[in-house]
Amino acid sequence: MVAYRTVMVGTDGSESSFAAVEGAARLAAVCGAELVIACAYLPMRGPELALAQDQLGVEAYQVVGSAPAEDTLRTARDRARAQGAANVRSVAVQDEPVAALVRVARECSADLLVVGNRGLRSLAGRILGSVPADIARKADLDVLIVHTT
Repeated sequence: MVAYRTVMVGTDGSESSFAAVEGAARLAAVCGAELVIACAYLPMRGPELALAQDQLGVEAYQVVGSAPAEDTLRTARDRARAQGAANVRSVAVQDEPVAALVRVARECSADLLVVGNRGLRSLAGRILGSVPADIARKADLDVLIVHTT
């Protein structure tokens, strides 16, 4: 088996995505691979932001802008290092999650893209699609969907 050289993982700041970060970090540590952590965000402002925050509740961290992405990445880096990943890089990307993760994976020459399974089994995920399912279809590299929920 060929060891992965660059493992990439996406996080949105949820506990589920942090579990995926930890799994990716353990794998990167075993392989001696670089770990790239990406966080996609779409900033909102004004009334649009207030409405989204009201409707999203605890998920509102996803719509506030790049500052929460930077906070998310800082937490993810700390958790990855605690799992033994030594070479950790992070990137915040202003874009939809699937497009951002596929693009960053290509740009960093990732061998493996890790995502959590959140949304994969939900009715909305089956009807509208989910990040893990869409990544598995659209990425042109190995994808590991970690059981996080």
